[in-house]
Amino acid sequence: MHSQLFEGECIRLAPIDPEKDAETISKWTHDPEYLRLTDAEPARPLSPGQVKKKLEEMDKEAEKRTQFNFAIRLRDGDRLIGLASIRWIHWTHSAGWIQLSIGRPEDRGKGYGSEALKMSLRYAFDELNLHRLGAVTLEDNPSALRFLERNGFVVEVRRRQAIYRDSRRWDALMLGLLREEWISD
Repeated sequence: MHSQLFEGECIRLAPIDPEKDAETISKWTHDPEYLRLTDAEPARPLSPGQVKKKLEEMDKEAEKRTQFNFAIRLRDGDRLIGLASIRWIHWTHSAGWIQLSIGRPEDRGKGYGSEALKMSLRYAFDELNLHRLGAVTLEDNPSALRFLERNGFVVEVRRRQAIYRDSRRWDALMLGLLREEWISD
């Protein structure tokens, strides 16, 4: 039975276009909530030029085949709503890390992230033939933790008080999902 690899019910995984997508992603970086949900680095807005440069650097890394980056676009209208990446792939160990983000607050909580994750997992396990995927989230993002656990990921490492935000120390959580666990899910 043939099923679509890059198209889901509401979204599709597409190539990232540095020229076309830099402006949209730049707007996301002006939202401190987005930055805090997606990165442990200090929040700072980026210009479209800075984003374009980062996207071009990601393209160069992707040429080494140690990461695969996708734009998450709505099927209806082709609007960019997020990013998905399978990165830091170690082919010898059949292992990599997954990262997913949905840009605008009004696009979150609509199932787009779940659909993008399911498609990304299928790509990682079926197309890339990976055995294991890791994901990282922070203690101050309980919705991301629930999201990952709901999709089969298990907390494997807790780096206690690794992140300092809002005058408080938070744990960094590393989760993992094995191919067998994904298949049985």
